[in-house]
Amino acid sequence: MPPRTLASLAHALSIAPDLEGALVALGESLAEIDRGAHLALLRYDGRREMLSDRLTPAGGSVRRTVVETTFDHLPGPIRAAVTAGGQFVDLGDQSAEFARLFGLAIMTEGGLLALRGIRFDNALSAVLALYEPKRIFGTRASERFAASASLFDLAFVRFAEHEAREEAVRTLEAVTQRVHAEYDRKLALLEQQLAEARHAGQAASGGIDAARAVALERDVAKAQEELRRALRRAEAVEGQAVGAIGQLETAHIELHRRSEQLRQKTRTLYLIDRVLTLDSTADDPRQLVDGLLALVGDDMQAQRCSLMLRGTEPGTLYIAAARGIAPHITEGKRIMIGEGVAGRVAASREPLLVEDATVANAHPLLGDQYFTSGSFISFPLVYHDELLGVVNLTNRAQQGVYLEEDVERVRLLALVISLVAWNARLPERLVTAIGVR
Repeated sequence: MPPRTLASLAHALSIAPDLEGALVALGESLAEIDRGAHLALLRYDGRREMLSDRLTPAGGSVRRTVVETTFDHLPGPIRAAVTAGGQFVDLGDQSAEFARLFGLAIMTEGGLLALRGIRFDNALSAVLALYEPKRIFGTRASERFAASASLFDLAFVRFAEHEAREEAVRTLEAVTQRVHAEYDRKLALLEQQLAEARHAGQAASGGIDAARAVALERDVAKAQEELRRALRRAEAVEGQAVGAIGQLETAHIELHRRSEQLRQKTRTLYLIDRVLTLDSTADDPRQLVDGLLALVGDDMQAQRCSLMLRGTEPGTLYIAAARGIAPHITEGKRIMIGEGVAGRVAASREPLLVEDATVANAHPLLGDQYFTSGSFISFPLVYHDELLGVVNLTNRAQQGVYLEEDVERVRLLALVISLVAWNARLPERLVTAIGVR
């Protein structure tokens, strides 16, 4: 299995069908960091203030074990830090004691236990326990695992919201059914008594039975009024439940948006790390420029992209690397600064975003059959106030549209590309490597 990066973990968590699937993905991520470490998720029951059960990932599945221990066993400062969430709290010399309390396998050569609270709806909902072997040298697994745990927090909240919605629906259905059942029972009983009284009144003309019938009719009317009130209360409860479900759905959408942003950022960091590693190891300028184009093209999902660098002749650019462009446009082709889209961007040194090319009159790309997305970004590469080139991105995957927030992401990528290109002297070295025309 290839090493699980933050980007791949974010993807695995986003497609996990349930909490157990997400926990398995997190366990695999921990195994890449420290195979000797153990992971467990302790579910917290806020009503009883107890850790109810333990979920342990093992071999592609999750073992669920009842714990039933109070949270008060933890020392006050540690309990407060865990409840706050957001970071691992080290139990130090008390690790073995609390590992035994939580049902974790004790490490014979000593281990260190760290707990991280996970909050949902402004309250503690679970505790992530990380038990790792003691080591004299090296960084703690809990420190290297912190980013992965933060990604899992987002996935946990997503599943917790889903469970809360289902519980709200079940509660509403139970209340409605109970109200109707109680009404039907009382109404049937009163109608039976009323029928008996009327029958008795017809058999015996005494005024007592007639008075009883009137009283029963009043009871029936009273029961009907109580039913109407109960139904109104049920409708009010239903309205509150629907409102709560709507708020949860809105929160879920926002959480998904933030999770997607975090996934994109982790992927960007992964790609930047890959390019910087390539820069430190590659001697071939063509291999390096292809890696730079892949950095921005893959991250921005551009099916068509090109990287243009400053030519040796003043006022020119040439295509250093490209993919998906028209067949008649090849590497080494020159353009003049100030001409065309990339030329104008190079001259102004300002990025150009077009969300829909059909609204741009006589745009140079409109006649290009390879330009299909209706949206593109052209961004200048400037380092130390020196123009190095231009990067162009079009045809976003799945017919997507580039927005202002995408320009900000390209700004970071362009800075990395400019830094690498400047340090490696790519504009000059590639001129002879690809034969600029």
